[in-house]
Parts: sequence; C-alpha cells; structure tokens
Amino acid sequence: MPQKQTSDETDLRNYLRRLPKAELHLHIEGTLEPELLFELAQRNGINPLHPSVEALREAYQFDDLQSFLDLYYAGADVLLTRQDFHDLAMAYMRRAHADGVVHTEIMFDPQTHTMRGVPIETVFSGLADGLREARETLGISSYLLMSFLRHLSEDEAMQTLEAALPLREAYQDLWVGIGLDSAEHGNPPEKFARVYARCKALGFKLVAHAGEEGPAEYVRTAVETLGVARIDHGVRSSDDPAVLQLLIDRKIPLTVCPLSNLKLKVVDDLANHNLAKLLRQGALVTINSDDPAYFGGYVLDNYMAGACALHLSHDELTTLAGNSIQASFLPKAEKNALLERLAKVVRQAS
Repeated sequence: MPQKQTSDETDLRNYLRRLPKAELHLHIEGTLEPELLFELAQRNGINPLHPSVEALREAYQFDDLQSFLDLYYAGADVLLTRQDFHDLAMAYMRRAHADGVVHTEIMFDPQTHTMRGVPIETVFSGLADGLREARETLGISSYLLMSFLRHLSEDEAMQTLEAALPLREAYQDLWVGIGLDSAEHGNPPEKFARVYARCKALGFKLVAHAGEEGPAEYVRTAVETLGVARIDHGVRSSDDPAVLQLLIDRKIPLTVCPLSNLKLKVVDDLANHNLAKLLRQGALVTINSDDPAYFGGYVLDNYMAGACALHLSHDELTTLAGNSIQASFLPKAEKNALLERLAKVVRQAS
C-alpha cells in the first residue's frame, strides 16, 4: 500500500503543482499506461503479452536500461493508427496539465514504429493532433523532438531524417528538434556525428541522452562533437569535474529524471542521487519524468521524490522550475512571460 502523505507533504505537493514548469525529458511512448495499452490492443486486434493490466504492471521491474527497453518496445506494438498516437499524446497532456506543466518538449522514436510498418506520417500526424488539441483546450504549449535510436546505425538515422523532412513544413509549429536515445553502452555520441551535423545545418535544436549508463566522456562528446544544446540525464557528469565545469561554463542544461534513475538502478537510493549536488554546484538542472508509465511517477511525483529524499528547499524547488523554463526552446519573450508567472506564484505563497 502507498504510504499516506503527511500534511506537510500535501502542502508541498500543492505548492509544487502551482509552480508553472516545463517538462523537457519525456518519451511519449513511455507514457503508455497499461490501461491505454489494453484499450489500444483491443481496438487493433492485438493480443497483449500479459493477460491483464495488473500482470503488466507487475512486469515493470527492471534490472537495467536494456530490460526496460525490451518491454518498452514490445508495448509500442499497439500503436498503429493516427488515432492511437492522438490518444497517447492527449492522455499525457492531461496528466501534465494536472501537474502544473505549462510547456513540454516531447521526444518520440519514429524508428520504433516505422520498423513495424507504421508510416512516419501517421506518427507525426497523430501526435500533432493531440498536441494541437491540448494547446487549444488545456493551454499547454509543446514541441516535438524526433529522436534516433542509438542502437541502430547512423545510416538508418539518416534515412529516418530524410523520410521526415518532407513533413517539416506541415509540423513547423511543433517539430523543432532532434534527439538521441536508447541504449548507451557501445553506442557513443560520435557514432552519430554526420547526421547531427546535417540536423544542425537544417536549423534543428539538438539534444542527446548521455551520462545515464554511459560515462562522463559521453557527455563531453555529445557537447563537443554533436553540438547539443541540452544533455538528457547527464548524472554521470559529476564523475569528471572537468566535464561538469564544461556544462556549468556553457550553461548547458541537464534534464534529470530521479524516479527513472532509481527504477533503472542508476542510483540505489534517491537519498544518494546527485541532483542536489549538481544544482548547488551551479549546473542548470531540471526535473523530468522520462517514461512515467514505466517508472512510477509523472513530473510532479519526481519533484516530490527529489524534494523529500534530498531535502530540497522551497527556493531550490523554485529554481528547478525556473530552470525548466530557461532550458526550454521557447522564444525569449515566452520564457520571460512564464518566469513572471512563476515569480507571481512564489510571491503569493510567501
């Protein structure tokens, strides 16, 4: 049974919910809750790998990143139609809205779907339908970051990019960036140097996973070779003081995901997580949920878990929310408007 929150924890959760915040590290396929998975499986005539929602939830026990990815890719098999991707996006956006998210930058993996025969336009159009609906009905702005699977080849990444480019104009209000995810081991950032150079020339914003299960050197390479503006995860950066100083000096944000790191055994206890240390050393740290359906919590849960385990102050939590806005790819005027909203909430709470 979940432990009942104390009144202080309830007050803290309500305060954190009120803080306008951006979520910058979110895999839309990782928001596929078991209930929706079973609904889509039934809609599409697919037999789920597990007999019930409860059995599937019980399967969400992972030894490492690869054991999670195996289940993650299998779950994505139920996503086939434009409506499926719309429903997936809207389900996440409703949860994000409930957590006080005002802007989100969503990663999606077209290769996960095209290798199953789903047209790339189906993926784009369904996600765009959901995000545009959420913009109109919930008031949440959003961007799409098309991510390459790093366990596949760079040639396959380049083919995916070229297949997507004819869609760019139709989704220019949403598709702003490129990412790199999946298993780090044996797949260093420099493996994708050519495709990232092409994406940079095309004017895309660039991010990459680095320093989750991979070493601090992957963080350096992602910055210096790929030219990323933001590091996803990056918790191993502190293993090399020179790499951490590089991030601090260049003000390169880290999109840290505490519950993901706990679930995948990057840390053995949240009390030992280096999020607070990174923040206090001057790194531009943000809090995010990664794959919340699999890791036991959306963004507000991650704020709460970090706050309680690491004894973060209200000022530090407010800084983290402000960092998320600063680290976003929103235009400066929109960032400033959201930062003013944040300051107003803090003033009202004091």
